[in-house]
Amino acid sequence: MEKFRFAIMGAGNIAVRFREAVQLLDGCEVCAVASKSLERAKTFAGKNHIDRYYDDYTAMLEQEKPDCVYIAVTPNDHARLSLLCIAHDVPVLCEKAMFQNSREAEEVYEAAAKKKIFVMEALWSRYLPAVRKVKEWIEEGRIGVPVISQFSIGFLAPPDPKNRYQSPDLGGGAAKDITVYAYEITTFLLNQKIRNMAVSAVWGETGVDLSNQISIDFEHTLASLSATFAANVENSMVLYGEKGKIVLPFPHYASECCLYDSDGSLVEHYYDKETQNGFTYEIEDAVTCIREGRTESAVVPWVDTMACAKLFDRINETKSAL
Repeated sequence: MEKFRFAIMGAGNIAVRFREAVQLLDGCEVCAVASKSLERAKTFAGKNHIDRYYDDYTAMLEQEKPDCVYIAVTPNDHARLSLLCIAHDVPVLCEKAMFQNSREAEEVYEAAAKKKIFVMEALWSRYLPAVRKVKEWIEEGRIGVPVISQFSIGFLAPPDPKNRYQSPDLGGGAAKDITVYAYEITTFLLNQKIRNMAVSAVWGETGVDLSNQISIDFEHTLASLSATFAANVENSMVLYGEKGKIVLPFPHYASECCLYDSDGSLVEHYYDKETQNGFTYEIEDAVTCIREGRTESAVVPWVDTMACAKLFDRINETKSAL
C-alpha cells in the first residue's frame, strides 16, 4: 500500500506536534507545508524534515495532490481553507475549533456532502485512552447514571491584544480555544439528548470572550462547564452518580482517570503509559475513514461539530445583548 500523504496548512507549534505524530505512524508522511510566509514555511520544512514548502495554499493543493490536508492556522481561516481543500477534492482534518459559528459549518458541510469529501474536526481529546476509559466506566454503569457533571478548564492568557487568544481578527476567545473542549468532551462522554442549555460570557476589552459558563440540562444529567482566559483554574472533570464518582484531571490532554465508590474510596486508577503523541489516534481514524470512502468520522461526526458551532452562536449572542 502506498504511503498516505498529508500536507499541512499553517506553520505554528500545533503543526509541529502533528508532524511528529505522523512520523510515529507506519505508512504515513507529511509531503509539504504551506504558510502565508514563504520564509516561515521554509524554516518549518527545514526543522521538520519536510521536502517541499509553499507560500500559496492553492499551489500546494494543485502540485502535491495530497491524500488529506491538516489545517493548523488560526480559527478565522478554518472555514475558508476547508472550502478551498474541498474545491480541490482534498479531504480535511481541521484543528479545533473548526468553525467560528454555525453559518461556516453549514457552508463547509454542504460543500463536503455535495462532493462526498471527508471532513473532520481534529478533536483529539475524544480519542485519548484515559477519556475512552471514562466513557467505558460510564457505559458499564460503574457509578450508575451520572447525575452531575462538572468541567473546569482555563488559564491566564497572555494579554497582547494581537495574539491568537485576544484578537477577534484571528478568531480569538475562550470559546473557540477551550470551551470547545469542555463541550465536546462532555457531550461525547454523556451521549445524552440535551433538553435545555443556558449560556453566559464575560467579554474583554479587545472584543473576545474571556470566560464562558455553560449549564446543560441533559436527559439524565445536569452539567456545568466553566472556561476562562482570565485566571489559572483547576483543569478537571468530575462526574457523580449514585454508586460513586469519576475524576478526569486535565481532560483535554488526559493521561489518567480515577474511579471512586460512593464512600469516596478509590476503586480503580487508570494511567495511560502507552501514548507518545495524542494526535496519532485521530490521524489513524482519519486515514481509515478516507481509505474506506467515508465522509465523516464516527468519533467526531459532523453533527457534534455543528452543535458546538451553534453553541458559539449562543455565546456570541451574549455580546450583542450587552
